[in-house]
Amino acid sequence: MGAHGGDHVYRATLAWDGSDGSTGGGYTAYTRSHDAAVPPATEPFALSADPHFRGDATRANPEQLLVLAASSCQLLSFLHVAATARLDVLDYTDDAEGLMPADSVPMRITRITLRPKVLVAAGSDVSRFDELMHEAHESCFIANSLTTEIVLEPTVEIAPKEQTA
Repeated sequence: MGAHGGDHVYRATLAWDGSDGSTGGGYTAYTRSHDAAVPPATEPFALSADPHFRGDATRANPEQLLVLAASSCQLLSFLHVAATARLDVLDYTDDAEGLMPADSVPMRITRITLRPKVLVAAGSDVSRFDELMHEAHESCFIANSLTTEIVLEPTVEIAPKEQTA
């Protein structure tokens, strides 16, 4: 990430080896596998297409990364608003899902469902939990960048009080 005049700029690089020239098969023959990086992070990652589009199922695909970006942004936004509200978050997991209907024209992910499960410290007041989750959604940079519907299905659990021996 770099800044230009106060703006935030995000870089991504990718490399695809291309056709080896021996198949001549065009779209059906070339590999979808490629490597990507997000400098200045040092670890690259392996990508491909969704297996339905002749991709490698052992590699992440761009559609998954979009869903992951929405999920990660919601987490980070929620941790910020929770800390501001003095809500002690012990654990946060999400089982997010993106829907791309086969009959959507143009093809696109039409809905991302986020299912955050949040564990908060014993004695926490969770009366504002839904409000805080919504506030996090409203301030999420990724959600604000998408036209895709984002549905939140959050749950909260309060940790049991520690038992004394």
